[in-house]
Amino acid sequence: MRIGFVRTANIVKVGLRSILRNTMRSALTMLGIVIGVTCVIVVNGIGNGATKSIQSNISSLGANYIMIFPGQVTQGGARIAAGVSSLTEDDARAIKTECPSVAYASAGARTAGQVVAGEMNWGTEIFGADVDWPFIRSWNVSRGTFFSEAEVKASAKVAVLGATVQRNLFPDSDPIGAVIRIKNVPFRVLGVLERKGGSTMGNDQDDQIVVPYTTVMKRISGSNRLNIVQVAAKGPDAIQPAIQEITALLRQRHRLGPGQDDDFTIRSQEEFAATAAATTQTMRYLLVGIAIVSLVVGGIGIMNIMLVSVTERTREIGIRMAIGAKAHHVLAQFLLEAITLSIVGGGIGILLGLGGSRAVAKFAGWPVSVDPSSILIAFATAAIIGIFFGFWPAWKAAKLDPIEALRYE
Repeated sequence: MRIGFVRTANIVKVGLRSILRNTMRSALTMLGIVIGVTCVIVVNGIGNGATKSIQSNISSLGANYIMIFPGQVTQGGARIAAGVSSLTEDDARAIKTECPSVAYASAGARTAGQVVAGEMNWGTEIFGADVDWPFIRSWNVSRGTFFSEAEVKASAKVAVLGATVQRNLFPDSDPIGAVIRIKNVPFRVLGVLERKGGSTMGNDQDDQIVVPYTTVMKRISGSNRLNIVQVAAKGPDAIQPAIQEITALLRQRHRLGPGQDDDFTIRSQEEFAATAAATTQTMRYLLVGIAIVSLVVGGIGIMNIMLVSVTERTREIGIRMAIGAKAHHVLAQFLLEAITLSIVGGGIGILLGLGGSRAVAKFAGWPVSVDPSSILIAFATAAIIGIFFGFWPAWKAAKLDPIEALRYE
């Protein structure tokens, strides 16, 4: 057993000496592995970070969130945009009362305009909503209060500010109770919404003012139609039943026949999540493919260098075999050298990958999350590449004829 240990130690010693003897060549040999492993870790970190960011943004829309938009209509066999919105206040009320899977529903009417507060002014979106809106969007008021059902019915001139609007209109003062002018119509500020951040489309969700939808329709836009109806299902399992119930109800209310297309469009949180996940996954596959190519190129580099090494050390191999080394000893030595190059390259790649991920997060501002499993996978892949691409040169060295090897010049 001691003889076997000494022999193994000698194999390791000779292999490491050979690697260190040609430091520059060994470093260049590892370069492909280093780049490949670095790419795997950075790509995984960017992909995980993007996925978590998308999930967070989708969650910020609200729990079990469903949106209903005015759709397109068919005329003369062609799909055209509807000139007038197909959604009404009665539609929103019917969805809330007649769809068993719906927990909350809010009529929505949006417009944009310049808002003035004292000497400050800010262009933003004016969003009209109902009293269920904070529950649908899971969006609380950080200061003050939200408007009441009585204020909605009365088309009251009251407003709740988004955090961005509050920061630009009232940078140094409390806006609660203050008067702002929206398209020259005075509004009293009731509250300020909690900060939400960016949406899945990259828009600033905090850059808006929420007022009763009736106020938008009667005092600002002059329209009696809705731009959107926002809905929250009773639970994740109720999203699809809610969509089916809403579809059937609206088709009935809009008197659409069996052969007619919907004049509305329904989008759910699940669709956003599926689309975002598919896009992220496609990009991740592309980048991982590039990383795999780098690893394979690195493996081919290792094989080429090991073949060169076998040719250069043919006489040495012959001498070792002549004094008692077996074929499997030679095989183990060259295989060890290849695996060592791969593992060292993998280790350097892991360090560079972690550093690169932090650099991307710091300088590019992208969300990055490195999964520990990706580090293990990258390291294991580097070792496997060393075994796979190092075996042929090692096997070739082990098959050398000792007499022919001794004659080699």
